[in-house]
Amino acid sequence: MTAAGFESARFDEIIHAPNRLRICSMLSAMNEVEFAALREALGVSDSVLSKQLKALEDAGYLSVKKSPWEGRTRTWAALTPAGKDAFNGHVAELRRLAAGVALE
Repeated sequence: MTAAGFESARFDEIIHAPNRLRICSMLSAMNEVEFAALREALGVSDSVLSKQLKALEDAGYLSVKKSPWEGRTRTWAALTPAGKDAFNGHVAELRRLAAGVALE
């Protein structure tokens, strides 16, 4: 069996951590997501989410912006092009592993 369709498959240890994988999954489906929405979806504390976002940001996979909204400052997160590429490659690698496909 060939690895057709898995050319860009690559395991990414940064993304693979469960909360970071879920963050990337949510962000891959949207342009950006507000901090509180991520926190609620993951069911984690502010500090846990901040740590996970910082790890993705430090890797260049995530951009964070702060903007005023209804009298408060809101934090928004979005995948960068490098983050989208890394996430897609990681998902492709997980699919390849699950299918038992060998890379040639």
